[in-house]
Amino acid sequence: MITLPVYDTSGTEVESYKLDPDDFAVRVNKQLLHDVVVMYEANQRHGAAKTKSRGEVRGSTRKLYRQKGTGRARAGMRSSPVRRGGGHTFAKQPKDWSYRLPKKAIRNATRQALLSKFLDDEVTLLQDFSISEPRTRHVAEVLAALKLTETSSLLTIPAHDNDIWRASRNIPNLWVSPAAELNAYKLLHQKQLVLTTEALDLLREGPPKAVPVGADEASGEEEAD
Repeated sequence: MITLPVYDTSGTEVESYKLDPDDFAVRVNKQLLHDVVVMYEANQRHGAAKTKSRGEVRGSTRKLYRQKGTGRARAGMRSSPVRRGGGHTFAKQPKDWSYRLPKKAIRNATRQALLSKFLDDEVTLLQDFSISEPRTRHVAEVLAALKLTETSSLLTIPAHDNDIWRASRNIPNLWVSPAAELNAYKLLHQKQLVLTTEALDLLREGPPKAVPVGADEASGEEEAD
């Protein structure tokens, strides 16, 4: 059984929270976490690199000059790869690097990543978190009270809150995610997990959905499964 202190937004300890680690996972499988994180990072690759082949270079396909009688080496079209401005011999083409592991593996990895945060004492529990207006200073003041200004943090809230998201997006080392959209990549990328007791209750009730990470994964707005 793990006992965690619960803080308010001013950084004052107000109560404690008891947690059974088995609510998340029995153990942490490092190989599984590695495989899932590699999958998330591969899914973020754009794969948009492209160069033109000789058939895609603009220009005439006419032979530059006749084959014999000029005293010069034989030459074909101007877009030949051996000429300046010509196409590439083996032109690069866009590539899709994304792939998908089994949903059960992704879900288990999320639960194990959560467990690892509690075992490594990298969790800060908040009694509640709400702001009156979408201003960055409100979120920054809470982080300062919790002494997390210089620490990369993942703020987990019960559900999507547009005001909190707008107020947090200007803080470079802070990500925000609803509890239902947590994944192993988010949890392991950020050093400290900051979550409310309500969000923790939701996570204990059932595993988050298996959510793939796309190219937008900087603050936790990827699409649900």
